[in-house]
Order: sequence, then C-alpha cells, then structure tokens
Amino acid sequence: MKKEYVFINEVGPRDGLQNQDVNLSEDKRLGLIHSLEAANIPGIEVASFVSSKVVPQMQGAKEIVKNLKPSNCEYSVLIPNIQGYKDAIEAGCKIISVVPAATEEMNKKNINMSLKEALDIASEIINLGKQDNIITRAYIAVAWVCPYEGRVDESVILKIADQLIEAGADELILADTIGAANPASVKSLVSKVVDRYPVQISAHFHDTRAMALANVWSSLEVGVKKFDSCIGGLGGCPFAPGASGNLATEDIVHMLHQANYETGINTNALLSAVEYASNALGNKIGGRMTPWLNQQSL
Repeated sequence: MKKEYVFINEVGPRDGLQNQDVNLSEDKRLGLIHSLEAANIPGIEVASFVSSKVVPQMQGAKEIVKNLKPSNCEYSVLIPNIQGYKDAIEAGCKIISVVPAATEEMNKKNINMSLKEALDIASEIINLGKQDNIITRAYIAVAWVCPYEGRVDESVILKIADQLIEAGADELILADTIGAANPASVKSLVSKVVDRYPVQISAHFHDTRAMALANVWSSLEVGVKKFDSCIGGLGGCPFAPGASGNLATEDIVHMLHQANYETGINTNALLSAVEYASNALGNKIGGRMTPWLNQQSL
C-alpha cells in the first residue's frame, strides 16, 4: 500500500531565529537553509521582510533570498506590509506569506495595526501577489487563543478566513501561536475550515503545553496533510507573551514515519542541520525526541 505523503514546511530560518538572542550573519543563515535543504525538506521559510529595527534577527532578507541556490524546495518569505512586498518581489521571491492575527490586541502588539487594517493590508498583498503570479499563503495567528484576549471564537476565524480566501489566498494556515490549543479544539476548528475552503489547509503548532504532536494528529484525522515545524523546537513570538518554541521538525517527522506516513525527509541529515543550528547559536537545541534519535544514529 502506498504511504500517504505529508508536506513539512520548515520555519527555522525565520520563525525559529526571530526570537533568539544571537543574531546570525547572512552567511550562517544561508548555511542553515542549505543544511535543511540537504535533508530533503520540501519547503523552507527563509526570511521575513520586516524592519530590522523591529526584528534585527531578520536583517538582510534581500541578500538571503538573492543568494539561495536554485532548487525544487519551496522557499517562502513572510511579508508584514506593502513595502515588505515590494522588497520581496525585487529580491525575486516566488512564495509569500501574510500573517494577520485574529484579535485586535495581537495585531496592535505585533504590527501596530487594528484587526481591520491588518486584514485589509493582508488582502491587498494577496491581490498584488495574484497580479504578479506569486503564490500567496495566509496565516491566521492566535487562531485558538490570544495572549491578550483569551479564547478566540471559531466564528471569528471563519469570518477572517472568508476575507483572505476571497482576496485570493492559495493556502490558509491556522496558527496556534502561543501553544494553547488542544486536540479537541483543533479538531473542531480545523474540520470546519477543511470543509469550507477548496484550498490547501495547513497548520502551525507551538509546543508550549506539550500538545503539538497530539494537535498534529487531530489535524491529520480531519484531512490536513501539511504542517509547519522548526528544527530543534526553536521559536516563539517576541510580541506574544507565553509563546514558547515551535513543534520540533525532528519530532513530527519521526512520528509521521513511525505512523507509516511519507515525508521524503532524511532523518540523519535533519539531525545534522540541528547540530549546525546548535553550533551557530552557541546553544544545544533539540526536540523531545532528539536525544533518542541521536542515539539511534550512532
């Protein structure tokens, strides 16, 4: 029987690095990206076109994109505003992501916009992307729980998703930004979104309460076959109190392989990428399964 394929989108070079105390050079970030590609990861979020004054870890995004190797890997970037879009297009980006949050307060803290402003800007960027033949991805941050406003009602998420899909988004990603979702709440919201929209639906989980893998499994059960993850469980949002690291790529890949899913990712090469990141950051990183996986590779 043919194994079902699950697409892993690695967000380490952007989401993983944006909250680190160490600002890696462009060369080291490129080295990390290429080490991830060597593990046969099919998608990598490589940078964010945000102001370096706000997020200094992401400075040099243009240079990162311009120096990527030709590849079948889906390189994507995060776009916060129209200027960021213009810069990304100039750099040669082919896949862009917008990330409006689901609540007023999170948008104010994250991008200094109201919810309406954030959605209008995201929709405008998506429209521009369609005109320029760019693949557009739309995240909805804090899709389950906001650190400032608490639980987010599903009807709010569906209304936001309606606007983003109407604008022309090619993909919709539900993000558990502070890791407060649980398998039941994930299954409830994700099943509604999968049934409602005829586009790629993906999920992005943080592991704050040790439920990220369980949340992945709930999503799989209702038809999601694409997930964000981050080597070593790096990550966290500088504007979202309580947001710990992302779901570790090593953890989700190993779970999927054990459950007879296919990812195409080479686990040993993935562990080498984790080691590269550890050395670059000067800090030993790893997911929950990393120590065990390292023992098996000896």
